[in-house]
Amino acid sequence: MAKTDYKTINEYHQAFPEDIQERMQIIRNLVLKVAPNSEEVISYQLPAFKIGKKFLIYYGAFDKHLTLSSPWSEAFLQEFEDELKGMKVSKSVIQFPHDKDLPLGFIERLLRFRKEEVSR
Repeated sequence: MAKTDYKTINEYHQAFPEDIQERMQIIRNLVLKVAPNSEEVISYQLPAFKIGKKFLIYYGAFDKHLTLSSPWSEAFLQEFEDELKGMKVSKSVIQFPHDKDLPLGFIERLLRFRKEEVSR
């Protein structure tokens, strides 16, 4: 049975192969670049970042993809409508397949948008 009682983001990362750890660390570094004062937490057994009492973003790793999650607002979905085309997206999750490069510019813009949303 998979471990499900992670206490830290480092502990979560260590449960995955090195190549997946590297992809997750890239996401983590982008979050810390955009929101250096955000708090790292584990929530729902996933790495998450909070600004004050509000969640900025969650991320997680799976066999074939990474996810970024948050309850996406209508404003968010409209802002990134073109960039989200062709991606697997739900009302709260965007998937990034492991066999494709992470779209770092898009992820950074997404994080900046979310930071503005949670800072209101």
